[in-house]
Amino acid sequence: MAQSCKLLTGLRSFSERLRASWTSPVYGFYGATPEIIYVGSRRAHLFKCLAKGCTRSCRRFLDKGDVSSTGNLRRHVKKCWGEAALNEADEAANIDEVREHIVKGLKRDGKITASFERKQGKVTYSHRTHTRAETRYCLMKTGRPGYWIPSPSTVARDIKVVYKKTREKIARMLQEYEGDLSFATDAWTSSNHRAFIAVTVHFVLNGEPISMLLDLVEVAEVRATV
Repeated sequence: MAQSCKLLTGLRSFSERLRASWTSPVYGFYGATPEIIYVGSRRAHLFKCLAKGCTRSCRRFLDKGDVSSTGNLRRHVKKCWGEAALNEADEAANIDEVREHIVKGLKRDGKITASFERKQGKVTYSHRTHTRAETRYCLMKTGRPGYWIPSPSTVARDIKVVYKKTREKIARMLQEYEGDLSFATDAWTSSNHRAFIAVTVHFVLNGEPISMLLDLVEVAEVRATV
């Protein structure tokens, strides 16, 4: 037991000495104290990302010559937080500034403008296309910091559920409707030469005219026989 405690104390002391040399601002996007893990007989530091909902961690082995390399940390930040946040962190004075003005800003309201406003001189903005992470964490959450953006697979699943329930509700409403139902069709060809037919229904409900699209069908290709 005493030997285990001594080993643990030695590992913590070693980590503290290493942490003193971690001056790169990229560390601001991760927890202040990395976890020490073992992969087989090899020790490694596990850096946990601070982004909300992110379950990824970056592992760095302690028996390698590049024990202080930040390459994998930077790659994850670029994907998770966005290139703009990473570039802004590179210009920060220290790790504390990154956590206080960039990380907290993005987690609170999806903005890093507070960090820009502290700079002297004219501020310029890039007009390049936003990355997926920037769109998700910055643009889509502007003004709604409490909202969480679901993944594409979750959105696709929920759309199918909503569509199924809506279709059942409309079918039941039309079956129970006591007035006249007028059906119409329309056909057209898109610019890529694909033909479609739409089926719609029209009726009056509570004095209001209602029009609904019931189906949209692509016309099957018909080949003439010689």
